[in-house]
Amino acid sequence: MHKILKCLTFLFVCLFLVLELNQVIIPTYGTVPEQQNLHTPEWADFDNKPDSLFFSDGQRRIDFVLVYEDETKKMTHKRIDRKKQKRKRQVYESNLINNGLQLEATRSVLDEKLVFVKVHAPWEVLCTYAEVMHIKLPLQPDDLKTRESAFNWFTSLFRVDENIIKPEQEFFTAPFEKEHLSNFYIQDKDTFFNPATRSRIVHFILSRVEYATKNNVKKFGINKLLDSGIYKAAFPLHDSSFRHPSTDPACPSERYLLYREWAHPKNIFKLQPLDFIRKYYGEKIGIYFAWLGFYTNMLIVAAFVGVGCFLYGCLTKDNCTWSQEVCDPNIGGNIIMCPQCDKVCTYWNLTSTCESSKKLCIFDSFGTLVFAVFMGIWVTLFLEFWKRRQAELEYEWDTVEYLEQEEQVRPEYEAQCTHVVMNEITQQEEHVPYTACGKCIRMTFCASAVFFWILLIIASVIGIIVYRLSVFLVFSATLSRHVNGTQAIHKYLTPQTATSVTASLISFVVIMVLNIIYEKVAILITDFELPRTQTDYENSLTTKMFLFQFVNYYSSCFYIAFFKGKFVGHPGNPVYWLGKYRNEECDPGGCLLELTTQLAIIVGGKAIWNNIQEVLLPWVKNLIGRYCADARSEKIVPRWEHDYHLQPIGKLGLFYEYLEMVIQFGFVTLFVASFPLAPLLALFNNMLEIRLDAWKLTTQFRRMVPQKAQDIGAWQPIMQGIAILAVVTNAMIIAFTSDMIPRLVYYWSFSVPPYGSHSSHTMKGYINNTLSVFNISDFRNASKPSSPWFGNQTTCRYRDFRYPPGHQHQYEHNIYYWHVIAAKLAFIIVMEHVIYFVKFIISYIIPDVSQKTKSKVKREKYLTQKLLHENDLKVVKKTMGKIADKIIKGVDSTFRPKSE
Repeated sequence: MHKILKCLTFLFVCLFLVLELNQVIIPTYGTVPEQQNLHTPEWADFDNKPDSLFFSDGQRRIDFVLVYEDETKKMTHKRIDRKKQKRKRQVYESNLINNGLQLEATRSVLDEKLVFVKVHAPWEVLCTYAEVMHIKLPLQPDDLKTRESAFNWFTSLFRVDENIIKPEQEFFTAPFEKEHLSNFYIQDKDTFFNPATRSRIVHFILSRVEYATKNNVKKFGINKLLDSGIYKAAFPLHDSSFRHPSTDPACPSERYLLYREWAHPKNIFKLQPLDFIRKYYGEKIGIYFAWLGFYTNMLIVAAFVGVGCFLYGCLTKDNCTWSQEVCDPNIGGNIIMCPQCDKVCTYWNLTSTCESSKKLCIFDSFGTLVFAVFMGIWVTLFLEFWKRRQAELEYEWDTVEYLEQEEQVRPEYEAQCTHVVMNEITQQEEHVPYTACGKCIRMTFCASAVFFWILLIIASVIGIIVYRLSVFLVFSATLSRHVNGTQAIHKYLTPQTATSVTASLISFVVIMVLNIIYEKVAILITDFELPRTQTDYENSLTTKMFLFQFVNYYSSCFYIAFFKGKFVGHPGNPVYWLGKYRNEECDPGGCLLELTTQLAIIVGGKAIWNNIQEVLLPWVKNLIGRYCADARSEKIVPRWEHDYHLQPIGKLGLFYEYLEMVIQFGFVTLFVASFPLAPLLALFNNMLEIRLDAWKLTTQFRRMVPQKAQDIGAWQPIMQGIAILAVVTNAMIIAFTSDMIPRLVYYWSFSVPPYGSHSSHTMKGYINNTLSVFNISDFRNASKPSSPWFGNQTTCRYRDFRYPPGHQHQYEHNIYYWHVIAAKLAFIIVMEHVIYFVKFIISYIIPDVSQKTKSKVKREKYLTQKLLHENDLKVVKKTMGKIADKIIKGVDSTFRPKSE
């Protein structure tokens, strides 16, 4: 036994030394060589193979491309600056080579000033950094059986043909470890790390290698070199042209397949090949298109119900009694309305609002109430089912434990880690960029900056309101003077309509301008905040940008829905803004139609602007670039030069795509009670958006660096907040913006005795009941109209519930007003509680992770641990050989009974 213990001790010592040696060999990223002689890339001429993805030797794969302009041919900078830039680049490239990467430089075919540096990561480098980054790689093929869905026969009609894009083979995976290399499923070293993983690893190295040291502060990372202009571009290569397959038989031409089967307009009704998208572009882009596709599919149900409610309004508008009374020359024709502004406004006839009242009957119907309740439930179903779908993708794409294991600290954060603190968990010292006090100061400054910009938006909204108030006077005077009441145009071009349309257009322009400015400010604030990881960075920026966009896009809608026409007083005592501008009034039919107009202009204008900015501009730039290149030369151009002339995707990647869709989600849910066709328009827009985004990625932009993502990040809680707020806003729109509650109160209480004179419940007389009477002799001199229209008229009508002149409480709110207020408050409370209760039940019934997915995760963990354990036992047995057998025999003889 003593000899055995000695042998075991010797083996453990050897194993320990091997481990220590491996740790020494692993290159630590960010080290600067002490030597003066810098390593330089190999130089090679282009071999006239335009589709080649390999170095000139045809063996080493190009994993990344760096592009710079030759300093000796630059004429725009001073000679000293050019030498400094060249030195930094040479040091950087030398450090890349010291970190194990292989570089090959080739001069441009079309522009001799440009140099392309191709980067290749050898097997040892890939293995080393795969372990550093905790990348999950295949252990063995997945043998779990999946049950076929009952709807498979139906969805197969819309799926991509599996003979064209073959399904990916599933594997059990585990974080890579070099020591357990034999455990992993390696059939071919060249394909074990797929191109997306290779690009991720190389970008990780590029982001952390140093190029200079100044005042004991190390400068590193490809991002800073790009910002300073030392490099013009850095990107992974597309694997082929999108127009035709690659001529290289070793290339799978995945880009071509994605364009043909995903991005092409003919596939607008097909399901997306999500696994193939994830394989080519990474999980981050894959999860975006999975979410957008799921959201679009859910909109089909909402659009169907919304169209049904709209058709119901169209079919019942002819039975709309109150609209008929407005248009009736014997009722509405005899009602003279009071002026809606001071001095320049005149009296007007109620029948002038006949057309708008007919339109309002379509949107302000019982179907609107049903649709608002339905959308409150729909949004809950959407979020709950998306959580389940997201959990399935997390399992299928190996991102279940991603945040805990794989995400690395941002290089910008590492560069500022100068303070030492004690980690409460490990009780070891660690470096952080700021102290607790410094962090509080940063957070306070950032919050103050965001708050200041939100106040700036509110100020711009107030400016638009002042514009409305002032321009309404102009339109009231001009239109009444130049447009005869008998002309057809007067039915549509009312002062309210003209004011609403022009104010909406100006509001849209202001929104777009503030967006451009605040985008840069939000990035500066987030950079100063210095988040630790890329996920933290994006979540922080997402929150700031959405707060701004929320106020920017929705504030004007909130004003029209909940403030306009609510605090106007009465003609004898109007309410003024800033002591000068008389508050706006709604049409006799309410502000609901104006809210619909505002939504249509902002949503439609935003969609057109985004498509111009995101699709048309990159297409025009690439078209000009290709035209200039064709004009200069007809030479064969390599793949890396083709990709260089495409547009860069930008630092924030798909951030703006998410933002655009979430803002749309807000319009669809927050104000859907005023516009039931919003889900239908969103559905059409999103069907195009999916293909346009796919077209942009595959044809107009360079290939993005593939990134991991576990979920859609901060957008999930943002949508949950919108869903909660949507119940309140829709309930308040129905209660305070539409006329549904006053009509119901009149129908059930004030149309019959003791308040009404009709023998049965009816809507007849509703208009007369909701318009109060005002004696024109009670006008103040400041607000009295200068030129009355109707000669002998002594009274006019206005929209409110007040006692008539001569009553002991004249011009005070009557009993109808208090009944309506009580009914509105009761309606809001009941509707909110019913919908919230249903939402709670739905959330409780539908678990975030399905039982099927839970079982799969547990089964995979069990099999993975079992596989690793069995493989470890095999290695130990093989290494120790006879010693292990002797130990087993010795243990057996020790515990064997003496009788044996």
